[in-house]
Amino acid sequence: MAHQREIIMCLVLTAVCSPVFGESWRASVKKNIDALVGSCVVLPCTFTHPGGILSTSRLRGIWHRKDKWEEFFYHEDNTKILDSFKGRTKLMGRLGESNCTLEIIELKDHDNGPFCFRVELVRKDNNQPTSEKFSFVEECAEIKMLHDPPKPKLGPLKTAIQGKPYTITCSIRHTCPSHPPKLTWSHGTVDDIIESHEGVYSGVWQTESVLSFIPEEKDDDSLLTCTATFNGNNGNIRSNTDFRLNVKRTENYNHIIIPTVTAATTAVMFGLLCLFMTKKYKKRIQELQSQDGSMWNRMSRLSRRLRSGASGPTRSEQRRSIWSRFSRRPPRSGCDQSPNNAHSGGEKVSKPRFPSPKSQPKSSNYKKDFDDNDEYMNTADLNVYGNI
Repeated sequence: MAHQREIIMCLVLTAVCSPVFGESWRASVKKNIDALVGSCVVLPCTFTHPGGILSTSRLRGIWHRKDKWEEFFYHEDNTKILDSFKGRTKLMGRLGESNCTLEIIELKDHDNGPFCFRVELVRKDNNQPTSEKFSFVEECAEIKMLHDPPKPKLGPLKTAIQGKPYTITCSIRHTCPSHPPKLTWSHGTVDDIIESHEGVYSGVWQTESVLSFIPEEKDDDSLLTCTATFNGNNGNIRSNTDFRLNVKRTENYNHIIIPTVTAATTAVMFGLLCLFMTKKYKKRIQELQSQDGSMWNRMSRLSRRLRSGASGPTRSEQRRSIWSRFSRRPPRSGCDQSPNNAHSGGEKVSKPRFPSPKSQPKSSNYKKDFDDNDEYMNTADLNVYGNI
């Protein structure tokens, strides 16, 4: 019993007096993380220890396999690191600040872990490690390999308005803050783009690119493409996202003003044409009416002359004159009774001569320039006498 009491007392004294008791050292890591093959990954890690602050020179950080403590992924002595990890790992934080974060670049398929952290105390005089070593094998990180790069996200996806500033954001999440992916646009220039980087949560960061420009009519139905280029493999790791831009034309009244002006102009031109044609036809009608009036006056004068008695004998009067002359002719007989014309038998008897109508005196009322075709009437008289 006395021996057991001594052992318990020693343990209590050790726990109270020792500044580095094993159970008081703790580490916190992100146990599962997704990372792109060919890019890089950061394994977040923090640790705590009892007692006062320890300088970085008093601490040594090591990352090793969980089941093989002597196989190092990272060691301050580069010769002790596994050949497959040499030149690809480094501590991101300062151990004196309790930061044991590890970065792995050019990630390969077999870099899945688990990765465990160990801290060692070193002497001040010769910087040699002491027997005080603490491995946190219960807090190890594992990596899930991604062979296809994630696609960037675009937003807000909205309709653009012609002539007004338009903004669209492209963002991508990644696990490599020291070499973030590069975001590029298919539209705009460097002056139109603002880029930023920030942490989202433990082990994940986000790169964001904001594109601002003033859309034009030609940009309607154009394709906006955001491309993310990841670190590693000589920049051959890429992904992109497209967005079909819809540009709304600025609201105006051209669709109302233009047809209205066109219709008004057409109406005015048609009105002027009608006015011109009306004036033209009115003038023509007046000319025709003037011609008809003068013709009517000539016909009226002619009619009055025809109705006037002083103009000469009418046709009926001329016919009566002809028949009266014809009726005054002596009757014809089988032989001439005139003693001057008597002959003996066998001699021919000559016909009596009648006076020519032209030898008859004309009426005092007859006018040579009478319009009723006077020459025609004289010809009729000759015909009458000729037939007889």
